[in-house]
Amino acid sequence: MNDFIADQDRGILAAHQLDSFEALWALELEAVDEPNTERGGYSTVSRLVLGEHAYYLKRQTNHLTRSLVRPFGEPTFARELRNIQRYQQLGIPALQAAFFAERKAPGKHCALLLTRALDGWTDMYELLGQWPQFSAAQQQAIILAVAALAKQLHAAGQLHGCFYPKHIFLREQQSGYGACLIDLEKTRPMRLRRSDRIKDLETLLRRASVWEAAEVQLFLQHYLDEGEDLSLWSQRLGLRQQHKQARR
Repeated sequence: MNDFIADQDRGILAAHQLDSFEALWALELEAVDEPNTERGGYSTVSRLVLGEHAYYLKRQTNHLTRSLVRPFGEPTFARELRNIQRYQQLGIPALQAAFFAERKAPGKHCALLLTRALDGWTDMYELLGQWPQFSAAQQQAIILAVAALAKQLHAAGQLHGCFYPKHIFLREQQSGYGACLIDLEKTRPMRLRRSDRIKDLETLLRRASVWEAAEVQLFLQHYLDEGEDLSLWSQRLGLRQQHKQARR
């Protein structure tokens, strides 16, 4: 894949002499979490602040994913960039890419992905941990924002594939909350529409365990299309949850 640099970020990166793979790769930054060593490679994430602009810089070595189209593998960041761009084209709110590049050397396949930080946003996992502290109106606004995001995602024919609360970010606005998605590595177009929808929803609702039954019903009421049976969907989600628990 060719190097990518977003028009919005080109001048910012150039001003700091960071508009190349080599410059970004050479930066000495502290990782924000433990390195990812899955897939036989190595991947890290660091925060990068350039004046008033904040980013997250992800760098990886030999962290590859394989498919029928790419049997010899490609960096997972290459796939994530394509997914970010597809979401942007489809109008699904999600993180934004600023820079991507990859380089090959004997025995090494390196890649980096720079994304704009979601400063001012809070992940849903953190909000659920504070759930009793929110007013009823705030709780309802959060539920409606997440339902609207899920509906928009699936209406566009996309399965997120990792629809956890920690991958949904929210920000309070004048009227309710805005919501967007991160971690698009596993997303794909839907194959079996109903099954894929249930897969994403069950993943989310199982982890939103602080929601009472009435709150789950509120979420489904605003997620489902007109004419879809709420009780039938609740039953389907319950069956999938039982199936998941039985496999443990």
